[in-house]
Amino acid sequence: MKAIGIIHDEHRSLAAVLHGMLYLVRDIRERGSAPNFDLLSAMVYYIDAFPERYHHPKEDGYLFRLLRKRHPAAAPVLDQLERQHKEGAAKIRDLEQALARYREGGAAGFPGFAAAVSDYADFHWDHMRTEEETVIPMARERLTPEDWKEIDAAFTDHGDPLFGAKAEAEYDSLFRRIVNLAPPPIGVGPAPAT
Repeated sequence: MKAIGIIHDEHRSLAAVLHGMLYLVRDIRERGSAPNFDLLSAMVYYIDAFPERYHHPKEDGYLFRLLRKRHPAAAPVLDQLERQHKEGAAKIRDLEQALARYREGGAAGFPGFAAAVSDYADFHWDHMRTEEETVIPMARERLTPEDWKEIDAAFTDHGDPLFGAKAEAEYDSLFRRIVNLAPPPIGVGPAPAT
């Protein structure tokens, strides 16, 4: 069940980026800090590219597919999560557009961007919670050792051209860039000027 650890790790990475975005939004709102658009853009890109193109397809194609086969009663929650995977793409577009309006329009665009960040974070935390508290326990109980071999291979296989080592290295590099750009306490970048 190596895939479970990987799913948890990937959720933690995404949660760290979401927490970081919320921290930056709060810092702009409460302290009047200048927005770091390079950092915000990298964060938005990460939450678009990583879950939508890398993480969710593996969940849908392997974990959810095999759980449907072994436990048909899981269909309603799996249907909900797969719908959310599709809805997440639209929410990312909203977030990207809100960031572009903020970057181009200045302070007048901040409330819309802040709302989009909050909306996406709430949406995604609810989604991850359902996976971790409902789906993973069902999978542990219902999936066979052969199922886990297939799922583990999908989540750990570096030979897959879509999800392989190159993609993983790109996301790791992007995550490191975010950490290096972000000011303390969310990263190791320069502290904002006060």
